Amino acid sequence: MEITLDKHAANEASIKIKLTEADYGQKVDSKIKDYAKKATIKGFRPGKAPVSMVKNLYGTSVLVDEINQILSTSLNEYIKEQSFKVLGDPLPQTDGATDLDWKKQTEFEFSYKIGFVDQVDIDLESELDAKTYTIELSDKEVNDALTNIKRQYGKMTNPDISEENDFLYGDLKAVDGSFEKTLSLPLSKLDGRSVKKFIGVEKGAVIEFDPSKAVKSDLAEILSISEDEAANISGDYTFTVQNINRTEEAELNQELFDKVFGPNQVTSEEEFLAKIKEILGENYNKELKLFSEEEIKKALIAKASIDLPEEFLKEWLIKANSDKLSEEEVEKEFPVYVRQLTWSLISNTIAEKNNIKAEQEEVIEKTREMIRGQFGASGMSAQLEENMDMFVNNYLQGNDGQHYMQMLTTVQNEKVIAFVKEKTSPKEEVISVEKFNELLEN
Repeated sequence: MEITLDKHAANEASIKIKLTEADYGQKVDSKIKDYAKKATIKGFRPGKAPVSMVKNLYGTSVLVDEINQILSTSLNEYIKEQSFKVLGDPLPQTDGATDLDWKKQTEFEFSYKIGFVDQVDIDLESELDAKTYTIELSDKEVNDALTNIKRQYGKMTNPDISEENDFLYGDLKAVDGSFEKTLSLPLSKLDGRSVKKFIGVEKGAVIEFDPSKAVKSDLAEILSISEDEAANISGDYTFTVQNINRTEEAELNQELFDKVFGPNQVTSEEEFLAKIKEILGENYNKELKLFSEEEIKKALIAKASIDLPEEFLKEWLIKANSDKLSEEEVEKEFPVYVRQLTWSLISNTIAEKNNIKAEQEEVIEKTREMIRGQFGASGMSAQLEENMDMFVNNYLQGNDGQHYMQMLTTVQNEKVIAFVKEKTSPKEEVISVEKFNELLEN
């Protein structure tokens, strides 16, 4: 057997494998003899047909199977011996494949295209162009959260006269008769000038307005119609009020405290506000942690400047997903794939060089956290903890073990990020909610 490598680009190469009869002949003959011992051929007792006849009937398929097995094994072993990192899977080059004469040829040559990266160098000794963030809540965020809680646990009433922030239930009609729908109209979603027409009205009131100008957010969402329908909503419309719905805010008392946080978890307004602020801070900081980690990943990707074989990867993705993705879809999603692949190469390199590993107990604990996050607030926390081991095992064994590998990768990535933060000490910044929203938008 002869295997040769031809690097015809910085990150692409061809691997050629030449086989002679000495590489496969003995194994093929041995398998044919095994076939002969078991074969049932008309005119002969089972296992008594001549080997030559069995070879004539099955020899080609045995040869093809054996050569494919040799190719797969030798190609994988050869790739493992190389210093570079092969990306995707080798792509067989089909030129000349149809000219093979399996009955007469004794020597065969096969070629594979590969994409690779030679090495990934990550400098963690110099400064990293990234920041980590924590949130500083203002009274506004706490008060807004308090207002939402009081409305969520408040009572629904049907007053006679409408006020700001009410919901008006009624019939929306186009004056020309082209549109008619019964819906609930949230006055908080109308602009300042238009909403005045809807305040101080009674049941049966008919209000004339232009929805396309009055609604200050997504018109399709507010009217519960399609985007195409919303595009045609403009001009003169009437809204006939059938009912006025208002949520009276719940009072700040022990009943509300118990409903929100459980019996006797907080016993005063001060404790209640402090608990709201604590939970808000935790939620924002979880989002900020993810955001900060993504910023660190971006900085590492930019610093590594890994040259990927993009044309090869596109070809491989198209062939590997021919039953799932079109060429157009691969092209559209390719930038996301490149970023994920680059980060994976960086993360694995840092992990290998610094002996960072995800231990099984860490994977299990991470899975516990995920399950608690999904179901812990559903009112079944006690039952959840009692059956946690079962839930964890079922999840990690699901999808043929892929869930375990995904969680393993997640834990390793988190440990790599923590290691990078420790080594590079990125700048820390305390920001407001407004600043955080600006960062997300950008």
